[in-house]
Amino acid sequence: MSARGKHGSEGDFVTDTTVESRLDAARAVLHDIFGFESFRPLQEAVIRCVLSGRDAFVLMPTGGGKSLCFQAPALVLDGMTVVVSPLIALMKDQVDALTTLGVAATYINSSLAAADIQRRQQAVARGEIKLLYVAPERFAAPRFGQLLKHTGVSMFAIDEAHCISEWGHDFRPEYRELRHLRAEFPGTTISAFTATATERVQIDIRQQLGLLDATTFQASFNRPNLFYEVRPKKRAFDQILEYVDAHKDSSGIIYCGSRASTDDIAARLRAEGYHAASYHAGLEGDERWRVQEAFVRDDVRIIVATIAFGMGIDKPDVRFVIHHDLPKNLEGYYQESGRAGRDGDPADCILFYSYADVARQQYFIDQKPTPELRAASQQQMRDMSGWAEERACRRVALLSYLGEEFSGQDPPCCDNCRSPAELFDFTIQAQKFLSCVKRTGERFGSAYVIDVLLGSQSERIVRIGHNRLSTYGIGRDHPKHVWQYLARELIKRGYAIQDAERFNVVRITELGNAVLFNGARVVLASAPEPSGRRGSRRVDQVDAEYPELFEILRQTRKRLADERGVPPYVIFPDSTLRIMASTLPYDVRSLRAISGVGERRVEDFGGEFLREVRRYVESTGATPVERQLASRPAARQRPAGLGATIRHTIALFRDGLSIEDIAAERNLSPTTVDEHLAQAISYGEPIDVNRLVPPDRYARIVAAISACGDESLRSIMDELGAGFNYSELKFVRAAERIARAGIAHDARGM
Repeated sequence: MSARGKHGSEGDFVTDTTVESRLDAARAVLHDIFGFESFRPLQEAVIRCVLSGRDAFVLMPTGGGKSLCFQAPALVLDGMTVVVSPLIALMKDQVDALTTLGVAATYINSSLAAADIQRRQQAVARGEIKLLYVAPERFAAPRFGQLLKHTGVSMFAIDEAHCISEWGHDFRPEYRELRHLRAEFPGTTISAFTATATERVQIDIRQQLGLLDATTFQASFNRPNLFYEVRPKKRAFDQILEYVDAHKDSSGIIYCGSRASTDDIAARLRAEGYHAASYHAGLEGDERWRVQEAFVRDDVRIIVATIAFGMGIDKPDVRFVIHHDLPKNLEGYYQESGRAGRDGDPADCILFYSYADVARQQYFIDQKPTPELRAASQQQMRDMSGWAEERACRRVALLSYLGEEFSGQDPPCCDNCRSPAELFDFTIQAQKFLSCVKRTGERFGSAYVIDVLLGSQSERIVRIGHNRLSTYGIGRDHPKHVWQYLARELIKRGYAIQDAERFNVVRITELGNAVLFNGARVVLASAPEPSGRRGSRRVDQVDAEYPELFEILRQTRKRLADERGVPPYVIFPDSTLRIMASTLPYDVRSLRAISGVGERRVEDFGGEFLREVRRYVESTGATPVERQLASRPAARQRPAGLGATIRHTIALFRDGLSIEDIAAERNLSPTTVDEHLAQAISYGEPIDVNRLVPPDRYARIVAAISACGDESLRSIMDELGAGFNYSELKFVRAAERIARAGIAHDARGM
C-alpha cells in the first residue's frame, strides 16, 4: 500500500493506511451501533472520501442512506461534526434516533428556549458532543462561529444543499450565510448533500459553498419501491377515502395547494374516524411541533399538508403520499413523493390531476414580475402537466427529466405499466379539432373550441355566431374528457401551440397543417377513463410468516417508544420486526443475527422483544427457523419463510449471475443481494458458497469462529483483522450452522 497522502480535514497528513484504518473503524461503528453488516457501495465511497479529508458533493435520493455518509465518519474522526439542515423536525428526529443508540448528539434551532440553547452550547464547548445539528440562520451570529472554532470541527455536512441556490425548487435565503464557511474554516472538510438538483443548481451549489474541487457522488434517482399513479380529479375526496379505507394501518401524507384545503380534508377524514391532522405555515409553532410529534410517534396516521410548506420529518414507514393538487414542478413532486417508503418497503404515490389545476397555476405564473420568471415557471408547469398526462411509463419520464436512463425493474412501476394503454388512430378526431381551431379564427383557447365541437348553446358561442359553423356539434360522438385529452396531446406533441401571452389561444403549427391538408396520421394512446381507478396496490400487507406476531411486536415497539419519548422506528424499523415475525429469534444470539439490530438495541430492547416472541411460540406452537433447521429430516424440506423476492435472487445466482449482476438485473443494492443469499443459506437452500467466499478465506473464517464462537460477528472480525467483510462472515457462519444442524446437502457446494 502506497504512502501517498492527502491534506485532511483535521489539518494533518492523511496516508492511505490511515484512511483504511478509519474505514475499518467506520465499519465497526456501522455494525455495533447501527446494526448493519456492510455499507452500500456508494455510501462506502463517500465515507472513504470524507475520511481521507476531501470535500464531497453527494446527490442521493431520499431513502438512499445519505445520513450514514456523515454520521458514521463523525463517530470515527476527532472533534465534532456539524450538520446543517433547514428542517427543524428532521434534525430532532435524527438526534432522537442517535441518542437512543448512545451517540452524543444534539441540535440547536429556533424551537428551543434560550436556556436550552445555552446549555447545549456549553456541552459543545466542553467537547461532549460528536454530532451537532443546526439550522442555517445560526451562522449569522458571530459568537456561534467563535464557539465552533474554539471547539474544533472535523466536518461540515450541508444537508438539503439545493436550498442555497436561488435556481433550486426550495431556495432558503438564510442558506447564503454558509458561503463563508470555506474562508472561516479553511482546513475543515465540507460535504454537501441533496436528493435532487438540476445541472444548473449543482453548479450553483458548488460555487456558493466553495466546492469546486469536491468529489461528486451521484446515486440513481430511481426509487424502485415507489408506485406512481395519476388519477383524474373527479370526486377526489371520495377516492382518498376509498384508498385510506383499504390501508387503515398505514401512515401517509396528503399534500394540498392551500391551507383551507388542508384543514378541510383533515376535518373530513377525522369525521370518518381517522386520526388525521393538518399542517401548514398558518399554525402556531407549538401546534406544528405537536402535529409533527404525533405523526412520527404514530398517534396521528395521516398528515394533510400544504405543498408550499415542506415537512422535514424523518419517518421511514410512510406508506403513501397523495397529491390532492398539482405541484408547481417535477423537482418538487419528486422530493415530496419521495417522503414515502424511505424504509425501502412498497409505497404508493398518487397524484390527482385536472386541467383546472393547470389553469389555476397559470394564473399565478401570470403574476410573476418578469418575462424570464414567467417563461421559466411556464416551462416547469409544462413539464409537470406533461408528466401527469403521460401515457407511457411514468418512471422512465421522471428519471429522464432528472437526467437518468431507466434500466427497468421487475414489478409494474406505475399505473401506465400496470395497465398499458392501447394505441388508437385519432386522425379524424384531430382533424375535427384542428379544423374547429382554424374556423374559429385561432383566437380561442382549447376549452372554447371543445364547447363548439360538442354543440354547446352557451351565450358566448351563440352571440359570436359559432353555432353556425360547419364544425359546430361534430364532436358529439365523443365525451368531453376525450376531447380534453386530445387537445392536450396535440399541443404537447407539437400539432398546435398555446400562446401564453394571449390567454392561451390555440394556434395550428405546420405539423398540424400536415394533418389537416396532407394526410399525416395521429396515433395516440387511448384516452384514460375519467374515474382513473385501476386498483392501487396493498402497500400495508405484512410480508411476515406470522402477521399476528408482527402486530404484537409493533405494539411493544409503540409502548417502548412512548416510554422514552421517541418515534417508534427509532426502536426498530418495520423491516426488522418483519424478520423477527418470520424467523422467531429465541435468544440473544439469533436476535443479533437480524439486520438492523445493533449491540445497543440488543442491550436496551432485546429482552422485551424476545419475551414477546417466546410467548407467541409457547401459545401457538410455532417453531423458530433455527429449530426447524435442526430438526429437519431431509434436505428438500424448506420452511416457508423465504419469500418470492429472495427465491428470485436464488434462481439468478444459480443461473450463474454474480452478486453485482443480480443487483443490476433486479435494481437492488449488492448489500440486499448479500442479505438474500445469507438468508437462503441459513434456510438450508443449496447455495455454492465457494462462489461467495474463496476456500482459503472460508478456512480462515472457520478458524476464527472456532476461536471465539459465532454469536458476535464483531468478535469474529476482530479475530480475523483487516481485509474481510461482514457479508463473508455471514455466509460462512450460516453455512457452518447448517452443517452442524445435519442438513443433508453440503452447504459449501451444490
